[in-house]
Amino acid sequence: MVGEASVFIRLEGKKGMSPTRQTIQDPFKAWKSQVIGTTKPVDVFKVLMKITLVFCIVASISLISYFSLSTQSRWFGCQQCDRGFGRSGYQKITGGDVGRRTNISHILFGIGGSTGTWGERRRYCELWWKPNVTRGFVWLDETPAENDTWPETSPPYQVSGDTSGFKYPSWTGSASAVRLARIVKESFELGVENVRWFVMGDDDTVFFTENLVAVLGRYDHNQMYYIGGSSESVEQNMMHSYDMAYGGGGFAISYPLAAELARVLDECLDRYYLFYGSDQKIHGCLSEIGVPLTRELGFHQVDIRGDAYGLLAAHPVAPLVSLHHLDLVQSLFPSMTQIESLNRVITAYEADPARTIQQTICYDFSRNWSVSVAWGYSVQLYPSVVTAEELETPFQTFYTWRSWSTHPFTFNTRPMSEDPCERPIIYFLDRVETKGINRQILTTYKRLGFPPDRDCNNSRYAPLLAVHSFNVSAFQLRPESWEKAPRRQCCEVVDGRDGVERSVIQVKIKECSQEQILSPASDRNTNSHTVEAASKSDLGWCEAASWRT
Repeated sequence: MVGEASVFIRLEGKKGMSPTRQTIQDPFKAWKSQVIGTTKPVDVFKVLMKITLVFCIVASISLISYFSLSTQSRWFGCQQCDRGFGRSGYQKITGGDVGRRTNISHILFGIGGSTGTWGERRRYCELWWKPNVTRGFVWLDETPAENDTWPETSPPYQVSGDTSGFKYPSWTGSASAVRLARIVKESFELGVENVRWFVMGDDDTVFFTENLVAVLGRYDHNQMYYIGGSSESVEQNMMHSYDMAYGGGGFAISYPLAAELARVLDECLDRYYLFYGSDQKIHGCLSEIGVPLTRELGFHQVDIRGDAYGLLAAHPVAPLVSLHHLDLVQSLFPSMTQIESLNRVITAYEADPARTIQQTICYDFSRNWSVSVAWGYSVQLYPSVVTAEELETPFQTFYTWRSWSTHPFTFNTRPMSEDPCERPIIYFLDRVETKGINRQILTTYKRLGFPPDRDCNNSRYAPLLAVHSFNVSAFQLRPESWEKAPRRQCCEVVDGRDGVERSVIQVKIKECSQEQILSPASDRNTNSHTVEAASKSDLGWCEAASWRT
């Protein structure tokens, strides 16, 4: 009958009894009789747990597959990158590069140039560019003439896109500022693989790439970073901004920030059309994104006039990353062209990149002398004990950028006297040698370009004038040193009486010991020597940059 369940149950009773057919009207009663009636509660619990576990596994696999194939970038946190890629069609390809330390291959350079300036300025770029090692492009305003062969020693070039549709006021700027500002966007849209940092510079910027890598390696390239330096000129900073990175000194933008900047840049440029330079326009757009400048002291715009000696001979405790405007300052070495001067500095840089132009200070208490070493560039010898605070203050051998005035600058300075008896004796790098299996580096410094009639005739200067050169020895400074808290290294003057010619002073640079300080009072064996300390008032004022001649 419909709705009636007939269930046959074999009833086993006493021996000899035949099976009995029993009809059960309620199907649930039949189920209970067959299943529940013969199953223990513990078995039911086990079955339910197994079903739950299978359900969880299936659900987890489904969720993982969904997110990995559809919205991975939004799930893991870079929504800006995802939006940027969706608009431009470019994506970052990392391959097996994830987790490696930042190296030169992770940097893409964007060099602002033009066909009119490249022929002369390429000599600066070719000092640091290494074909098949460094990556990037010179961005030109137009295609070079067909009969011009592009040099193999130069970076490859790209031609910037048309910017005629952008706004710019003819009285405060030019279309070239818009073109140069878009180099970041155009570089990003090339879709070059394994890029962590986009580094912008001018065609007369000299980069020290090993130190650039060391600086950028301290930052997480997966975060939004805008890294560079300000101008040395108060005039420039007041006119443009204290908070922006100046493009000639170079600046670096991390990949995620470049992705977001590329997305908004074109619209943003029209909002800041009144800004003069490309670097100021970039800063305006980055302000809208909300990313401030991270300052690094090794980026040098060199917004000064005259002689940059004082600035470089007292370099801050930071790796030297870049130099700019080298056509607009005197040659770094006397009696040399600027390119010859830079090649000499690069000779030292190639031997020990991290130590280049790093200042080290030491004293010869037996003679009450002070020595300041700018490694790979210059040595200063003083006939008195001068405090470290004063020695680390740059001599003002230069003028302000716009007005050619004696002040102000964004850092402290001290005057360089015209009187040779009121200034140190200065030595310049002569040669670099690497010695022994431990690769100890010996640099030699000699007096260059100073006529004898400019020497001091004072008797206390006579022993100093007998010193013809300095030999400075040091072991290579590891780039990882810059990952620690900054501290200037120490040095010692080796006594020249033990078989070494007194006309040559030996200096050894080494790490400072844990409790070592640099103080005229720190020598315990001077037996209360009379220390004649030079003061700022002893150094008479002079016109900047006239001390060499």
